Amino acid sequence: MLEKSQQLPQEQFIDLEYFIYCLEGVSDIETDKITKTQESLEHLVHKFGIASIYKTCDTIEGLEESLNSLILDDHHFTDYEIIYLVVSGAANTICLNDYHYSLQEIAEIFEGRLQGKILHFSNAKILDLDEEEAQYFLDITGAKGVSGYGNAYNGIDSLRLDQAFFNLFNEDDNMFDVVEELHQRHYALCKLLDFRLYY
Repeated sequence: MLEKSQQLPQEQFIDLEYFIYCLEGVSDIETDKITKTQESLEHLVHKFGIASIYKTCDTIEGLEESLNSLILDDHHFTDYEIIYLVVSGAANTICLNDYHYSLQEIAEIFEGRLQGKILHFSNAKILDLDEEEAQYFLDITGAKGVSGYGNAYNGIDSLRLDQAFFNLFNEDDNMFDVVEELHQRHYALCKLLDFRLYY
C-alpha cells in the first residue's frame, strides 16, 4: 500500500547503478493523486535515465517503515546515493500530519543505517542546522552529507534544482565537485533558494 511507482520495470534496474529513493510526506497515503514530485522523478528517468523509487508516508512510523524496508529488503540499497525527502517542517524539524520531529530524533531512528548516503531535502522545508546539529546527524546516521535549502518555499519550489543536483550526481559521484558545478550552472537559483550542504 505504501509502495507507489516505479517508472522502470524491476529487471531494468540491473543495468543502472544510480538510484534515488524519494519519500514524500502527504496528509493521507490512501490518496492516489500524482504529485509534482512524482512528475519530476518521471522526468528524471525519461530525460536522464536516473531511476528512482517513490513512496509516500503520513506518519513517522510510515517514514521509518519505508526506510527500513529499503535498507533491509532492497538488494540494490548500496546503489542508492540519495535519499530525497519531500516533507514540510522548520529549520531542524520535519512535520508529518501536524506532528513535528527533530532531525536528532530522525537520526536516532536511523542510527548507523545511512552509511555513505546523502539525505537531500526539497524546499518544502527549510534546512538550517548549526554545526553541532549537523555533526550529530552525520555521526549518528553515518550519512555522507545532508543537503537542502535555507529559504522557504515562497512560490518557487526546488524541483528544477533538485533535478539538476541529481543529474550531476549521475555524472560525478564526488559530492564537492557536484555542489561546485551546481553553483556554476545554476548560480541564481542556488542563491535564491540558498542551497546548502552539511558534511
